[in-house]
Amino acid sequence: MLDTAFLTYVESGVTRESPAHGRQVSEAGGVTMSHTAARSETTFDTAVLRELVELSGDGLAVLDDRGHFVTVNPAGVRILGVPEDRLLGTRSPFDVSRRNVTSGSDEMERAEWTAPDGRRRYLEYRVSELVNGGVAVWFTDITEILLQQERLTAITRAASSVADSGSLRATLDAMAREVCTTTAISAAQILAVDDPRDELRLLGMAGFGETTDFVERLAECRRRGADIRFLEVLEHGEPVVVLHRKPVIMADPAWEPLHVIMDWPDWDSFVSMPLVVRGRTVGIINAYYAPGEDPGPSSLAFLSAMADHAAVAIETAALLTRTRSRAQLDERRKLARDLHDSVVQHLFSMGMQAKALRAQLERPDADLSQLRGGAQELAELSQNALADLRGLVFELRPMELAERGLVDAVRSHAASLQARTGLTIDVRAPVGDALDLDLEVAEDVYRIVQEALHNVIKHANATKAEVTITTPEHDHRGLLVKISDNGRGKGQKPRDRTAFRRESLGLQSMRERAERWRGRLVAGPRPSGGWTVAVSLPAQGSYAMKEAS
Repeated sequence: MLDTAFLTYVESGVTRESPAHGRQVSEAGGVTMSHTAARSETTFDTAVLRELVELSGDGLAVLDDRGHFVTVNPAGVRILGVPEDRLLGTRSPFDVSRRNVTSGSDEMERAEWTAPDGRRRYLEYRVSELVNGGVAVWFTDITEILLQQERLTAITRAASSVADSGSLRATLDAMAREVCTTTAISAAQILAVDDPRDELRLLGMAGFGETTDFVERLAECRRRGADIRFLEVLEHGEPVVVLHRKPVIMADPAWEPLHVIMDWPDWDSFVSMPLVVRGRTVGIINAYYAPGEDPGPSSLAFLSAMADHAAVAIETAALLTRTRSRAQLDERRKLARDLHDSVVQHLFSMGMQAKALRAQLERPDADLSQLRGGAQELAELSQNALADLRGLVFELRPMELAERGLVDAVRSHAASLQARTGLTIDVRAPVGDALDLDLEVAEDVYRIVQEALHNVIKHANATKAEVTITTPEHDHRGLLVKISDNGRGKGQKPRDRTAFRRESLGLQSMRERAERWRGRLVAGPRPSGGWTVAVSLPAQGSYAMKEAS
């Protein structure tokens, strides 16, 4: 039971001694009573208060002036996880300095407490000085509240990672780090596999040391017959929770290839959560819990939410890969058509001209002027074939993209088109010519410009086009590209359904290229006439418009 010091503190708000008359005076109304009546009321109040202290859901404790436990109520014993007889006389985690005790502030203080089993608890408390010496402490366990705040923050940042990063590995590495920001989890892995029998792909990891050969070491453990519990998750699509897993792994010779890596973080229990997309398990997220931090329901719910974000990132990357493959297939088909329509036709004509020249040379009365004319025509055909072939090679991957950048590549292409078609093309980059772009981003933007100008030449009946490369007003680290013309615009009608279909496929290809980098493409007529294609890309992290010098 609680000793009289604690009850004296609690009772001090109910009665007090009147020094002048030796009587008890009620705090509530100041009514004077006899010693007998006061003693009876005090006895009644003491019993009630004793029950309230015993039944309180919050921790209540009395400490001496050195901060050692004098007594603790049952709720406090449960929170601290130590029997009362073992707490008494030991140092508390609460600050009982004079400043803290006499400040009179209503602000709560915070303390950290480590139970004998290694479990960390975070406590919120308030202290007050007792009339007979020592201090009284009210405290409550806020560990789960703090963990929930950490988990919500991690989930929010993970969702942001999925939206902002263009690299799957960078996204899932960031997500693994977010999992490890929570107090309970020491390390995390995100792995993917197409078939449980295949080798796993490591897509994200945090909290471990050197892990460059993790997959190879894991494969060796599988060959040795190691009990790899997360393979069950891939097979059945259900979470696996294994308490006190680390000692088992470290004692098992089959796990020896991974002992160095698995011993790096300080962990004990283990959870593997499936990454599920449309009913299909595409991977797992493994969480390694710090000693004493058992994975409870709220922690499993947090991991489930993180697994959902990781699954979305993996599925999005797969969709982008398929979109990229389809775009590449379309490009190959277009290249085949262009080869047939230009270079192949030129070569066919060259062959016919060469046969005609040979026939003339075999005649005894060959006309030298006709031979010279045929040779000149053959030379022109070869020059045209060479020019078309160079143009097609440039379209496969413009060298300027890697060597000189996007703006120069667009200018070179525009000059080539202008020379061949007579269309005046003005390329403007008002913020300066220097762009720091990943090559894949630059190539997709170049292809959009290329396709848009192709549509201008083929469908718009325009005399002038303009390409502008700049930054959006609201995002100076992003990229904005506009291709405009003075052609038929809104009144344009395709000559036939085939032309309409090809134009629609071209627009779809441009849109897919923009969306691959989380961009947006808009195309339509201008109020002043003509047509505009505008593509805006947000900052990618690995590229940004450089300031003009």
